[in-house]
Amino acid sequence: MKKNDPRHRAREAALQILYQWDVGRGDVDRAVETFFTLQWPDVGPPPDDLVRFASTLARDTVEQLPAIDPLIADTTDRWRPERMAVLDRLILRMATCEFLRDRETPAVVVINEALELARTFSTEESVKFINGMLDAIRKKIDATR
Repeated sequence: MKKNDPRHRAREAALQILYQWDVGRGDVDRAVETFFTLQWPDVGPPPDDLVRFASTLARDTVEQLPAIDPLIADTTDRWRPERMAVLDRLILRMATCEFLRDRETPAVVVINEALELARTFSTEESVKFINGMLDAIRKKIDATR
């Protein structure tokens, strides 16, 4: 996974937007606007396709929470989503959103991207947890299709 891969960079941006939305308990559209206008870390402006992918993924994740959170909660006995570490919860939510909305992207790609995000923003223990969770969630979604 290349750090400068546009899709990976867009997923990083979407995760940062979701983090701002979750911690700030604000509006996801405001978080998108703030991230790309005030917090974008790169020297130049973000490419339009990156903004579009990240914004859509962040918004879709928030919009689909009523379907996403029960899938996550039903997959683990010990942790409801609201009790998980913030970044782990957001990575799980975002990947689950991609499973639900985008059959074009292979599940293995979604899982690998989520694991890269966990390696970057969380812990090695979280990587193992997220891997197991996403594999189980993917199987549940596949069984209903």
